[in-house]
Amino acid sequence: MFAFRLSVLLPFFFLLITTVNALHFYLDANEKRCFVEELPSDTVVEGHYRALEWSDGTQQYNLNEELGIIVEVEEMETSHVVTKTRGPPDGRFTFTSHEAGDHSICISTNYTSWWSSTHIKLYLDIVVGSTKPDIESDRTHIGELSSKLRDLNQKLDEIRREQQYQREREADFRNLSENTNSKAVWYSVLQIGVLIATCTWQLRHLKRFFADKR
Repeated sequence: MFAFRLSVLLPFFFLLITTVNALHFYLDANEKRCFVEELPSDTVVEGHYRALEWSDGTQQYNLNEELGIIVEVEEMETSHVVTKTRGPPDGRFTFTSHEAGDHSICISTNYTSWWSSTHIKLYLDIVVGSTKPDIESDRTHIGELSSKLRDLNQKLDEIRREQQYQREREADFRNLSENTNSKAVWYSVLQIGVLIATCTWQLRHLKRFFADKR
């Protein structure tokens, strides 16, 4: 069994942000290849693999649908098998670490013959996500957000009512101003009419006065 630590290649693995490990390697059909990784508890790990089988006829690696890939994840301290899956040559696997510590991720094929000389080229992408969310904490956070949203909606309603009230006051003031301006215009017109009538009467009076003097 061949084993090495991905953490040597990726020293920032322990960060809570999502980490992607991409690599490819070769193994024989009857060989098991293992990776040891230290994981925090309740951490989601997703993997995507693609296995190509060497063909002597084409002298290249090809996808063989008869090839099966076995993925086995185990807690090294307790020997507890977290997951064991068998999938197609191009597939995915997902597991969640239950306890913090070293986990072995072993990959092998469904070819069990020791005399098999088949060579496999395997591409592997491992995505280590953040720890699983605290549901109760999320619910509390959602409740706080809902309360804040309700308060915000109430404040928005108050602002809308205040704006409506200001628009109504503005409309009343505009109507009052228009009425006042209209009355002021008619008052000015009336004053001009009185002045014209007064001037006309005085001119006619003076005209009669001078006519009587003659």
